[in-house]
Amino acid sequence: MFGYIRAATQELKVREYAKYRSFYCGLCQDLAVRYGFTGRMTLTYDMTFLVILLSSLYGMRSRTEYRVCPVHPLQRTALLHTKATDYAAAMSILLAARHLEDDWQDEKKLSAKAGEILLSGALKKARRQYPNKEKAFAESLNRLSEFEKNQETSLDAAAGCFGDFMAELFAIRKDRWEPYLRELGSHLGRFIYILDAWDDYDKDLKSGSYNVFGRFPDEEERCGLAQMLLTHEMGDCTRVFEFLPIQTDEEILRNILYAGVWTRFNEVLRKNKTERKSQ
Repeated sequence: MFGYIRAATQELKVREYAKYRSFYCGLCQDLAVRYGFTGRMTLTYDMTFLVILLSSLYGMRSRTEYRVCPVHPLQRTALLHTKATDYAAAMSILLAARHLEDDWQDEKKLSAKAGEILLSGALKKARRQYPNKEKAFAESLNRLSEFEKNQETSLDAAAGCFGDFMAELFAIRKDRWEPYLRELGSHLGRFIYILDAWDDYDKDLKSGSYNVFGRFPDEEERCGLAQMLLTHEMGDCTRVFEFLPIQTDEEILRNILYAGVWTRFNEVLRKNKTERKSQ
């Protein structure tokens, strides 16, 4: 359910794109150093956004180093680290492990069970660092699983569970900014859940899997409802964001929240329009 929170890179300035990549590569390196090669496999742009947001809000001191990347061995890559990078790396492990566990329980995927085994050492380490986070994540996601098993028809209820999960993810500290980060994370989580469900509708329909848009078989009605809900959630998300005293990388964060998050929606929308024209 991740992969939606990323930059519209074509709209970033060269220096902004370079810094965005250095945050991404820094997280990749941190995952490898702390959790081994399998840790690196949990890398996402969603967590890169979290690193940039928390680093900017709290004015975290950054450290840049240059290393040869296994993916690009012919050049040295800039890697940017802050304390938020360490936090996001641990969260990446916890979330990847939960995703694999759900895939095994729901669909008995052998690849998921193999992934669980490979990630077990990294998971133990991340659990020791953030035991309370894992417990809070489990509560929200287990509640969501129950809704799915019971074929919950309320978009608000189902999306709210993932919103609660994301709220916990964004709350790195108990301080004056915690309520705002929780609210921002909640709206972003609801956005992700709604977009993912709308995106997966056709696939879920074919497989018989649960989809909260199941009671909206008409494509135009479903698309209109999804766009309305997504606009509402992202409007509330950006309202909270604009209140935060962002210190650095403001344009990168705005690019993600005002443009990048809509990339997948627009891709699916164009695909559906093309399919309708060909029919």
